[in-house]
Amino acid sequence: MNHSLLDLLRNGDYILYARHGEATVGEDQPNLNLQRCITQRNLSETGRNEAIYFGEVLRTLQIPVSYPIIVSPFCRTIETAELAFGWENIQIDPFWSEIYNLSGDLSAPEQKRILDSLQSELEIKPAPGSNKVIIAHGFPEGIGLGEIPNMGTVIIKPLGQGNGFEVIAKLSLADLSGFVV
Repeated sequence: MNHSLLDLLRNGDYILYARHGEATVGEDQPNLNLQRCITQRNLSETGRNEAIYFGEVLRTLQIPVSYPIIVSPFCRTIETAELAFGWENIQIDPFWSEIYNLSGDLSAPEQKRILDSLQSELEIKPAPGSNKVIIAHGFPEGIGLGEIPNMGTVIIKPLGQGNGFEVIAKLSLADLSGFVV
């Protein structure tokens, strides 16, 4: 990350779309139940450490974030946000589980519906002087925001409703932490 990007983030007005930390414990079951973590892949110890570090890096770099942090209803995304920002600062939004569904076998109209909704969400500007944080899932290659590594972050500049958005940068957790002195 270069210093001009850090300055932009400190001024706010961006969306930080982050993928959850490493999830290697268990697997997503065919009968996946969002209320039952046992039916899902969950954070590994590495993933938990990544989540804690992600929150610490944003605070250390003095990147302002608006609360609540928006999360997908999967156990791994909720735990990531909770470890990074605290339980009281998160809000579960069922829409973000749709991103997970993009990796499945969807019809073209269903995929378009999800991507159109994604665009609408990413066009909404955050509160002035702060950044909105969304913790959800990666995307299949070439779809939506594309592949995102564990705890990777896509920096998005919303252009206002109906005007689209611009991807400013895609950062790994190591990229993001490169500014911590």
